[in-house]
Amino acid sequence: MRENARAIIIATWIGIIVNLLLAIVKAIGGVITGSRALIADALHSASDVVGSIVVLFAVRIANKPPDDEHPYGHGKAEGVASIIVALLLIVVGVEISISSIEILFGAAPDAPGVLALYILIGSIVVKEILFYYKIWLGKKYNSSVLITEAWHHRSDSLSSLAAVAGVGLAILGEKFDIALFAYGDAVAGIIVSLIVVRVGYKLIKSSSNEMLEKVLDADEVKIYVETVESIDGVMSIDQLLARTHGSYIIIDLKMSVDPDITVKEGHDIAAEVKQKLILKHSEVEDVLVHLNPYRE
Repeated sequence: MRENARAIIIATWIGIIVNLLLAIVKAIGGVITGSRALIADALHSASDVVGSIVVLFAVRIANKPPDDEHPYGHGKAEGVASIIVALLLIVVGVEISISSIEILFGAAPDAPGVLALYILIGSIVVKEILFYYKIWLGKKYNSSVLITEAWHHRSDSLSSLAAVAGVGLAILGEKFDIALFAYGDAVAGIIVSLIVVRVGYKLIKSSSNEMLEKVLDADEVKIYVETVESIDGVMSIDQLLARTHGSYIIIDLKMSVDPDITVKEGHDIAAEVKQKLILKHSEVEDVLVHLNPYRE
């Protein structure tokens, strides 16, 4: 198993354990304090657990070696997992919105207990730590699924922040007898749902680009062009396309060499190009080289 796969699996297990504990604490706290926003936040944390389990399966599949049916490897399994996690986010967001709207059209609810505030603030701190840890790891190993997971944590901390505002308003409303503030908890639930759905949509959009094998732009492939141009025997680069395939990159390269050299000499130049691209750039998994005779 690759180093990046091990790191992703460890990070995912950390997320599962933390989210499971948070979901339990929030659910119990929500029932005790009567906070609708806290119960909704517990569901959000529970969805993170489900998403993380999907990620574990995806990473194991993505790191299987190439076979006859999948000659380019199984890297796109991460993209599939990213879309599943994002869809889970949207479903949870819609459910939170529906339950909160039902409260708005009902009798004024009782204000949640102060304990709900402490639980939500603690959750925000924990989730922000997880966000920065996974976003750093995701960028380090070029893992779209880990970056998706990181934003899942960020959406959870944002939803907790909205819940803090709602619970705080509800408590103030009861203390100062302001009836309108009693619905603060439910309004916070709606805000939470909108945040969650928006994050889910953005993640689906970015993961879809990866699944459709969008090529890297000119600035992103510049480092690969420089590597190829530094190799003796390469007279020009006719085309270089780098496409994402999960957490790694596959390069399609057309380059020109001296038309008077032997087939073996041309093959040796192509082999050196492939070897240097893979060795120098750890994210490059495979290089497909096509040779053309050089013309002015």
